[in-house]
Amino acid sequence: MRIVRGYSDVGPEDRGACAAIGNFDGVHLGHRSVIEQARAAARETGAPLGVVTFDPHPRSFFAPQAPAFRLMNAEAKEHRLSQIGVERLFVLPFDAGLAGLEAEAFAAQVLAAGLGLRHVVVGADFCFGKGRSGSAQDLARFGPEIGFETTIAPLLSINTEAGPVSSTRIRQALSDGHPRDARAMLGHWHRIEGPVIHGEKRGRTLGYPTANLSLAGLHLPRFGVYAVTAEVLTGRHVGIYSGVASLGVRPMFGENLPNLETHLFDFSGDLYGAHLSVGLVEFLRPEQRFDGVEGLIAQMTQDSARARDSLAAL
Repeated sequence: MRIVRGYSDVGPEDRGACAAIGNFDGVHLGHRSVIEQARAAARETGAPLGVVTFDPHPRSFFAPQAPAFRLMNAEAKEHRLSQIGVERLFVLPFDAGLAGLEAEAFAAQVLAAGLGLRHVVVGADFCFGKGRSGSAQDLARFGPEIGFETTIAPLLSINTEAGPVSSTRIRQALSDGHPRDARAMLGHWHRIEGPVIHGEKRGRTLGYPTANLSLAGLHLPRFGVYAVTAEVLTGRHVGIYSGVASLGVRPMFGENLPNLETHLFDFSGDLYGAHLSVGLVEFLRPEQRFDGVEGLIAQMTQDSARARDSLAAL
């Protein structure tokens, strides 16, 4: 997958794509539905399959002090889109200039003239342009006049009573400690990705060494202990592992910066600096404080046994 940042200097090899447009936070099944329609159009015309997205997320631009809400960071999103076969990822810097473009100017200057798209696919609830004034129907109306076709993808529901699949519903499922419900909407386990960072190294002294990931900028699932599946993406230990992870602030040690500490089963090695992707499979218990290290170790042993049983049933 080639990543093109911006729209002012797009080379001829990256023009003419059929592209899905949106924020694609989580790359959930609704997003996949939009991308699959773009894939179908790309196959019909022999064009590259593209995705157009924004960085930072417009919500972060307009409300920078709001609580973190992203389901994935930019690197994780790029990884996921590459895995599903996207060939061109157009990342548009969302700044005051882009935010101030009227809807028709965005379609003409960015999508047509800038990126040279031949076909765009958007969800039925897509809005764009200054003040979110443009609708999917407006895009379909502008397109033929300025050089591209438009497909409007219906919203996807897997449970008609709950409504369409959305990043908001997925965040709520994770906040409630229901990773399997989140998976039903994502189409994959909710994953936290990033480089393994140095922690306090307490785990190794307790017999449970952990690989630590930062949660900075991400929506925080329910704090507690999870059965997890983990993939080491770079370094000497590339592979897929099972494990148990603690997500939270480690109340026993008086720390308050949330992170994810993952213990990989049947693993020995140094993962510092390696890129790790951890999928939350089952919520085992909430965070708790113990009277002493012995109680903590005993609980970690129970957690590990429960996690192994849970993962064996997959």
